[in-house]
Amino acid sequence: MSEVYVVASKVKQLIKEKSELNTSASVMEALSKIVEREVAKAIERAKADGRKTVMDRDFD
Repeated sequence: MSEVYVVASKVKQLIKEKSELNTSASVMEALSKIVEREVAKAIERAKADGRKTVMDRDFD
C-alpha cells in the first residue's frame, strides 16, 4: 500500500452526500495515486517555467 494523500472521512462524506453510495477502502489508494501523478505534473510545469513554487495554475 502506498502513501495516502487524501482524507478518507472527507472523501467518504462527499460520496455519501452526492450519491448515497458507500465507499470502498481501496478508493483512497486510487485517489492518492491520482494526486501523486498530478502533483508530479505540476512540479514539472513549475520547473519548466523557471519557478521554485508550485502554483494553482500548474494543475490546469
